[in-house]
Amino acid sequence: MELRARYRVALLDWLACAARGADEAAARAARASGEGLLERVAFAGTAGHALDFDDTHSPGLAHLSAPTAPAALVLGAALDRSVGDALAAYADGFEAMGALAAANHPTLYERGWHPTAVWGSLGAAVAAVRLLGLDLERERSARALALMRAGGMRAGFGSDAKALGVGLAAAAGVQAARLAAAGAQAPLERVADGPAGLVEALGGVYAEPDPEAEPAIAENWIKAYPCCLQTHAAIEAADRARAGGATSSAVAITAVVHPVSRQAAPYDDAATPLQAKFSIPYTVAFTLLHGPPTVDAFGALEPAARALARERVRVRTDPGLAESEAVLESGGEEASRVIAPLGSPARPMAAAQLAAKVRSLAGDRLDGVLDEPTRPAADVLAAAGL
Repeated sequence: MELRARYRVALLDWLACAARGADEAAARAARASGEGLLERVAFAGTAGHALDFDDTHSPGLAHLSAPTAPAALVLGAALDRSVGDALAAYADGFEAMGALAAANHPTLYERGWHPTAVWGSLGAAVAAVRLLGLDLERERSARALALMRAGGMRAGFGSDAKALGVGLAAAAGVQAARLAAAGAQAPLERVADGPAGLVEALGGVYAEPDPEAEPAIAENWIKAYPCCLQTHAAIEAADRARAGGATSSAVAITAVVHPVSRQAAPYDDAATPLQAKFSIPYTVAFTLLHGPPTVDAFGALEPAARALARERVRVRTDPGLAESEAVLESGGEEASRVIAPLGSPARPMAAAQLAAKVRSLAGDRLDGVLDEPTRPAADVLAAAGL
C-alpha cells in the first residue's frame, strides 16, 4: 500500500472511532466546555480516543492520529481548507509525533508518562503549522511552545482523564501554532536540549523524522479490539485457547506478558467499564467466556467475566517477550502464544476487515468521505458528527 493510502486508512479509522466515541462521557464533557476553535479541537480529540480503539504506533506506543487528526481536520475546516490539505497536514503531524515517541520509548513510559498526551501537542502543532503556512522560524517557535505544554500521565488510564488529556494536547498544539503565527517566539534549541528543558524536565530527548528511515505510518497498528493495545495479545491467546478447548473450569489461568503490557493495563479487579479496558485479567476472562470483546462489550461490566478474572486469572511478566506478545498458561502449561495480534504491522487487517470496523462504528456515514481531495474538510467533520 502506498504511503498516502496508509495515511488515508489511518485517518478514516480515527474518524470512525471519533464518530462512535462522541457519545462517550469524556467527549460529552469536552463538547459542553465551549464552542471556540480550541474547544472544538479538544472535543474531537477526546471523541477519537474515548473508545481506546484508535490506531497506535508500535515503536513509540503512542496513538499518533489521536491529537494530529483533530488538529488537521478542525483547523482545516475553520480555514475552509480541503480534505487533501487536511490529509497532508495530518501526515506531517503524524510523522513529527512518531519520531519523538519512538526516540523516547520505553524510557518515557517507564517514568509514568503517557506518550500520546506528552508528544501530542507537538504533533498537533506541526499539523497546524502546515495549514497555516508558517515559515521555518515560526514553525520552530510553534514546536517549542507546544513542547512547553507537554504533559500527561499513565495514572489517567482507565478513566475519562486519558481521552481528555489527548484532546487537550491537540488543542494545545493548535494554540501553539496560532501563537507562533501571531508573532510569539520561543527558543526550540533551549526547550529541546537546554537547561530545564525537555531532557531535565521529562527525561526525554528531542527528535525529528529521519528522511532515510521508515516512516512512522509504516509501523502503525490499526486496532482490532476496543481496549488497551497491550491487552490484545492476551485476548487473542485466550481466544485460541478457548477454541482449542485448552482451558477447563477448574484450572488456574496465567497470562504472561511483557512488563510494558502490565504498566499499560494495570487493573486486576476492574471496577468500571473503562478500567476493564485496561485489565488483562478481565479481558482474558471475557474472551474465554464470550470471545474477543466488541465496543458494546464495554457498555457495562459483565459479572461472570469479573468473577472469573478474580478467581482464576493471574498475570505474570516476562521481559524476554516482545512488548506486544503474550502467552496463556492453563494449569501451569502453555496453552497458546500470540506474537503478532491482528492489526499489528506484522499482521495487518485485510481491506474487508478495515471496512467492517469502520461500518461497525459509523454505519455508512463515512463511505468515500476521504476519496475526493478537493472536498471541504468541514464536510468530513459533519459526516462524522464532529
